[in-house]
Amino acid sequence: MNPQRPPRPPLDLVTLQGLAPWRVEVVEESPSTNAELVARAREGAPEGLVLVTEHQTAGRGRLDRVWVTPPRAALTFSVLLRPAVADRWWPWLPLLTGVAVVEGVRAAGGPACGLKWPNDVQVDGRKVAGLLAERVETPTGPAAVLGIGLNVSQEREELPVPTATSLALEGAPVDRTRLLCAVLDALVGQVEAWVAAGGDPSHQLAAAYAERCVTVGQQVRVHLPSEELLEGRATGVDTGGSLLVEVDGRTVAVSAGDVVHVRPAG
Repeated sequence: MNPQRPPRPPLDLVTLQGLAPWRVEVVEESPSTNAELVARAREGAPEGLVLVTEHQTAGRGRLDRVWVTPPRAALTFSVLLRPAVADRWWPWLPLLTGVAVVEGVRAAGGPACGLKWPNDVQVDGRKVAGLLAERVETPTGPAAVLGIGLNVSQEREELPVPTATSLALEGAPVDRTRLLCAVLDALVGQVEAWVAAGGDPSHQLAAAYAERCVTVGQQVRVHLPSEELLEGRATGVDTGGSLLVEVDGRTVAVSAGDVVHVRPAG
């Protein structure tokens, strides 16, 4: 243990209990808040439930990558939604969540962040947060579980890869309770606007995402499960949330579910 490390206080439960319209539950330890909330959704849990853990021991990222956090060093939580929008717009949920995280980090006093399509939040090219959206079929209709893992006070040796970072390492130590409130406040605004538009991203969401997406405009290499490699320029995101890549004079749309990696070329 680093004797110079600042204390890592617990989340402020009193503040979080009054965070309408959300119902926030905090647990000391959880293997995966997404897995727990998926089960709760199938049991009929209502929209607006937020499950937060002080220590995640076996979290899942995209493509079932394992994600573990030191106790009280990160903000690790999942949100249950039941959005009344057409199925074709659901791929925008992780993109919408990314916009909310970027807005929330900034509102809480953190650094300016960018979005790497489809599910990473970055500070100057280093990953500070990961997102995972899961669709769950339940007896009362489909639900969405949005998982967010945000590095807050980790030191360099506590991070899983050299390309990761934390808010503290970026010179912006942020109180986790304040940060959670800010992200959830931004998220409810994004969700309400998206649902009011019937899920159509062209009303507001597409522009908000494009403004923050660092992938668009880059030369990228797209690794597909078939081991095929696409290399070209990312030109935008289409109405279905797929990344548009210009390859040898043609435009290819790749969805998040079809991609293993998207990385800058060169």
